[in-house]
Amino acid sequence: MSSVNERITQEIQSIAASMLESGQVAAFLGYSQGTLPGTMQPFVARDVEDAKKFSWNSFCVINLANYLPALLRSLEPPRRRGEPPPEGPLPKVGVLATGCWSRNMVVQIQENQIERQRAVIVGISSRGMVSRRKLEAAVGYREITHIEEQDNSLLVRGDGFEETINRWDVVRDNCQTCVHPDPVIYDKLIGSLSGDRKIPDRFRQVEEIEALSVDDRWQWFQNEISSCIRCYACRNACPLCYCPTCFVDDSRPQWVGKSIDPVDTALFHILRAYHCAGRCTDCGSCESVCPMGIRMRLFTKKLQKDVLELYGFEPGLDPDAPLPLSTYKMDDPEEFILTHIKKGDKK
Repeated sequence: MSSVNERITQEIQSIAASMLESGQVAAFLGYSQGTLPGTMQPFVARDVEDAKKFSWNSFCVINLANYLPALLRSLEPPRRRGEPPPEGPLPKVGVLATGCWSRNMVVQIQENQIERQRAVIVGISSRGMVSRRKLEAAVGYREITHIEEQDNSLLVRGDGFEETINRWDVVRDNCQTCVHPDPVIYDKLIGSLSGDRKIPDRFRQVEEIEALSVDDRWQWFQNEISSCIRCYACRNACPLCYCPTCFVDDSRPQWVGKSIDPVDTALFHILRAYHCAGRCTDCGSCESVCPMGIRMRLFTKKLQKDVLELYGFEPGLDPDAPLPLSTYKMDDPEEFILTHIKKGDKK
């Protein structure tokens, strides 16, 4: 009997081949096997033969929404900056989307990065993706040479060892606290929808840090980013980082230095996190690609919690809902900018 991942892989290959053969899409964005056990790489198929290379498993951790705007632009006729797009329909792209990826695509549509009609979205309800770091820790950091995934377990082999690991024990933190595993928007669906999950302590990690004193919180933050080498992998993997010039690259004025000085490093992480406020879907790509294991996802998770508490808003759930930090309503909370003066008090 085939596993869940084998059935999903077969459906992806079949759907992608059909779309490419019929000309419905000019390219299809999914995953192929990586070069190491437990790694998957984004892959673009442009013909039926390419579609056979698609694969799916619990290591598809890089958010495909990050590649969608550039892939769509690459299919457009070249034009100068400021020139309008050519008349008539432009080529479409097929793309896979789980819950958080589809929500990022919603944000991209809201921010005019992609056009909805040009993306043929194939939805997959997420069972949670595996953290390679957790898996390596589970086998005592021995070199892994082979991983065989079953529906609820991972058979891990290496030189002189073989262990069976419970799959959920090594699922990424953001997936374990995800309450929206289903794709929000899709044109085709593989499998069935799971429905929202009820997780009462989804912000537990953030709340543990919030409970610390101000000095201890600052010390935690400094310790967390102390190993940062300013490689910008977190920025490059983020589907929300599409400014023409990133603030770290701007020199007129220079907002932050490029050194690994603690002040420069702290400013980079603080500003990057705030740029994601009200937009981040907690996809975890930033944390997955960090070579130093920095848990920068907790920075944006804190802001996600604040936006939910202040505005009752979660990004990407409703394509018609305005983004909270780029719109204004008369009943917006404003205690942080106004001081209410009681009658009789001196101004």
